[in-house]
Amino acid sequence: MHLLELEDMKASYGGIQALKGINLKIDEGEIVTLIGSNGAGKSTTLKSISGQVKVSGEIHYNGKNIANLPPHITSKLGIAHVPEGRRIFPKLSVKENLLIGGFAISQKKTIEERMERVFQYFPRLKERLDQKGGTMSGGEQQMLAIGRALMSKPSLLMLDEPSMGLAPIIVEQIFEIISELNKGGMTILLVEQNAFQALQVADRGYVIQTGVIVLEGDGKELMDNEQVQEAYLA
Repeated sequence: MHLLELEDMKASYGGIQALKGINLKIDEGEIVTLIGSNGAGKSTTLKSISGQVKVSGEIHYNGKNIANLPPHITSKLGIAHVPEGRRIFPKLSVKENLLIGGFAISQKKTIEERMERVFQYFPRLKERLDQKGGTMSGGEQQMLAIGRALMSKPSLLMLDEPSMGLAPIIVEQIFEIISELNKGGMTILLVEQNAFQALQVADRGYVIQTGVIVLEGDGKELMDNEQVQEAYLA
């Protein structure tokens, strides 16, 4: 049984069909990347899985059809979504942002343990615990957004454009952390404009164009594919 399986998933915004029948599978412990141009449907796919967009078709997670469940339910089931643009709470401190990520946790000890776990990956957040999120650099805000997602202890972490707007050295750090999280057992679905970086860390990948999956394969196969090279790696 796959951890996540999308079957003929379709989604529309108003009269525009953004997804035209997505079929995608992710096994536990994989990094799977979804690459494509702007407007291809990458972000809509993640929003559909997490329950932010209404869909037709099926979304199976751990064998259960979760299509159209609201985000607070999909989060409790183990899906964490780090949206494009990070979407931290700029007027709240680092600590307060992290606590929001652990909103469903009732035991103080568990909250503290998970926060310490976040600090293992992002020690800079511990140094800036009382700093307002909006005053941090773009790279630090991305770390905070991922850290907030980790507070729910997800079994599937979905990352939407984690490298967007970041300096190359920070991008390298973010992707190193993505690899570390995966080595620790976390399954990751990665949407990324930087196809080269994404395919380097991914076990498998899918290419989406205008709401349709047009190619799939393991990371190396897609990197060696002439069509992918011309469109996304040139």
